[in-house]
Amino acid sequence: MRGCGASDQPIGIEPYAVHHLSGDLLAILDSLGHERARIVGHDWGSAVSWATAIIAPERVERLVALSVGHPSSFYTAGMEQMMRSWYMLLFLHEGVAEEWLSVNDWANLRAWGDHPDIDEVVAEFERTARSPRCSTGTGPTSRLEPGRSAHRSPAGHRTDHGVWSDGDAALTERQMEGSGDYVEAPWRYERIEGAGHWLQLEATEQ
Repeated sequence: MRGCGASDQPIGIEPYAVHHLSGDLLAILDSLGHERARIVGHDWGSAVSWATAIIAPERVERLVALSVGHPSSFYTAGMEQMMRSWYMLLFLHEGVAEEWLSVNDWANLRAWGDHPDIDEVVAEFERTARSPRCSTGTGPTSRLEPGRSAHRSPAGHRTDHGVWSDGDAALTERQMEGSGDYVEAPWRYERIEGAGHWLQLEATEQ
């Protein structure tokens, strides 16, 4: 994803809007010569995956959303989810979050992010002088139209899965579990017990 890992890091905020990130994903499929793909995304990557399914449903064979549910379900999940999403307000102010997360050898990021590989994450930030927005699962958002379905492909051509972990401090079960109300494809929800936000690292086999 642009801005993360060793990818290019365009200057400014607008280049990271969700429709640009979905466009990148579709361009990768085009480059590889794949008409359709099975897409798995976590957190911000999950949001981009949902957006891709909304923008180009014919390109998505299967969607697996980890932690973050359908955008309409997320935005209508109630006050508890709004309170857990406090950090999104922080990230609207460029430079403020970067300073807050990196002060005192990244003490706030270490305490808040709870990433299993936090030392490697910090080392990558310091090596590349990149913003911590990607690894913390947040970035500039472009809200998708509430109520819009993520599914316009022919019936039976796609199955979607939502996976949520009960130790996730940032996301409620309601916003994931309710995603089935906003999709037209067959929907399957799985709850992972005993894992935190980084479920793909903490409960890999499950």
